[in-house]
Amino acid sequence: MATLANVIDKPAGRKPSRSPLAYHALLLFTFLYYTRPEDLIPGLDVIPLEKIIGGVALIALVATLASGGVKKKLPLELKLLLLLFLHLTLSIPFAYWRGGAFGTVFGAVFKAVTVALLVTLIVENFVQLRRLLWVQAASLVIITISSLAIHHTQAGRLIGALGGIFENPNDLAINIAINFPLCLAFALVTRSASKTATWTVGLLAMLLGVVLTYSRSGLLAMTVAVLICLWEFGIRGKRFYLIAWALLLSMVGAAGIVATPHYMMRVESIFRGNIEGAEDHGSWEARRELLIDSVQETLQHPIFGIGAGNFGAATKTWHVTHNTYTEFAAEGGLPALFLYLAILFLAFRNLKRIRALPLYKENAEIRVFAGALWASLLAFAVGSFFASFEYELFPYFMVAYTSVLYRWCAQHSEGKSAEGVLPARVLATKPTVQRWHERRESWKR
Repeated sequence: MATLANVIDKPAGRKPSRSPLAYHALLLFTFLYYTRPEDLIPGLDVIPLEKIIGGVALIALVATLASGGVKKKLPLELKLLLLLFLHLTLSIPFAYWRGGAFGTVFGAVFKAVTVALLVTLIVENFVQLRRLLWVQAASLVIITISSLAIHHTQAGRLIGALGGIFENPNDLAINIAINFPLCLAFALVTRSASKTATWTVGLLAMLLGVVLTYSRSGLLAMTVAVLICLWEFGIRGKRFYLIAWALLLSMVGAAGIVATPHYMMRVESIFRGNIEGAEDHGSWEARRELLIDSVQETLQHPIFGIGAGNFGAATKTWHVTHNTYTEFAAEGGLPALFLYLAILFLAFRNLKRIRALPLYKENAEIRVFAGALWASLLAFAVGSFFASFEYELFPYFMVAYTSVLYRWCAQHSEGKSAEGVLPARVLATKPTVQRWHERRESWKR
C-alpha cells in the first residue's frame, strides 16, 4: 500500500535497518502473541514459539547494542517500567506464596519489560511502527470474525475462538474495544476501496462481537473508544459521515440490547448493582467483595504487597480482583500502583506532546494514528477498572508504541537527518498529502 509514509520513510538512498533480524523477530513475536496458532494447529502447543522468537529478538537486540548499532536513550516510561520490575522482584521475599510471585515476576512481568524494551529500541521509523500496529489490528479482526463464526458460548455469552487472553468473554470484549480505534485508523488511511471495505466489515464484526459477549466492561471500554474516535476523526478530522454512521449503529445496538433481556439486566447492573432475576445475580456483589478485599490487603501490606499473582491464594477467593489498579496495589504495594499509573500517564503525555509538534499539523496520517492510540489507551484505562490486565503484554505494547511515535515525530520536527527521516523544513514546504499526490502523478507521467 503506497501511502505518504512511504514518501517520508523511504527516501532515495535510505540505508537498511540497523537491526533487521531483531525487528522481524519482533514482528513475528507480535503475530504469534495475537493469533495464538498453537490453539489451532494440533501439536504446536508443545513448542514454545513465543519464547523462542522473543529470545531471538532479544539476542539480536543485545548483539546490535554491543556493536553500537542502536543509539537511543531509554524514555522515562521505560525506566519506570524497569523500576517497577525491580520493585516487584524485591517484593518476592515478602510474598504470601514466594514461588508464585517468582513465577509471575520472572515470567509475565519480565516478558512485558522485554517487549517494551524491544519495541522502543528496535523500531526505527513510522513504517516499522505501522507494520506492528497492522499485525495487531488485523489479528483482532480475524479473531473476532473467527469467534463469531465458530460461536462458542459460555452461559449464552460469546467466548473467543482462541485461548489465553481471548477466551474469557470479558477479556475478549475489552481486547476488541482497545483495538477498534487502530482498525478504524487503517480504514481511514487506506486508499484502496477493497481494503476500506475489508476494514469496515472487520469494524462491524468487532461491534457485534462486543455485544454478543454481554460484557459490561467491554461495553464501557468500547463506548469510550467510539466516543474518542468520533471526536478525533469525526469532529476534529471533519469526517462527519462517521457521526452519521455512529448514530445509525448506536440505534441498532441499543435496540439489540433492549431486545435481549439478559444483556439489558447486565447493563442496568452497572448503575444499579445487583438486580433480582438476573442470570448472573451475585456477580456484582462478588466483585464488590473482591474490590474490598484488595483494598484491605493494600492497607495491610502497603509497601511490598502480598506478592505478584498472589491475590487469589492469599485471600482464598481464587479469583483476581477484576480491577487492574487495586490488584497491582494489593500484590505489589502502593509503589507498584504509583509506578504503573506514572507509566500510563507518560504514555498519554507522549501523545499530547505529539500534538504540539509541526509534523502532527502537516501529516494527516500521523494525526490519525496518534488519535487512534489515544482512543485505545483511554479505552484500556477505563476497561482496566473492571478487569485484571497488569500482567498481560498488550498494555506495554501500547506504551512502547507511544514512545516510538513521539521519538520519531520529534526527530522530524527538530530537523534531525536520521535515516528515513526528512528535515522539518522539507516537510513544511507543502502539505504532505499534496506532495504525495504530486509525486505519484509525476511517476505516472
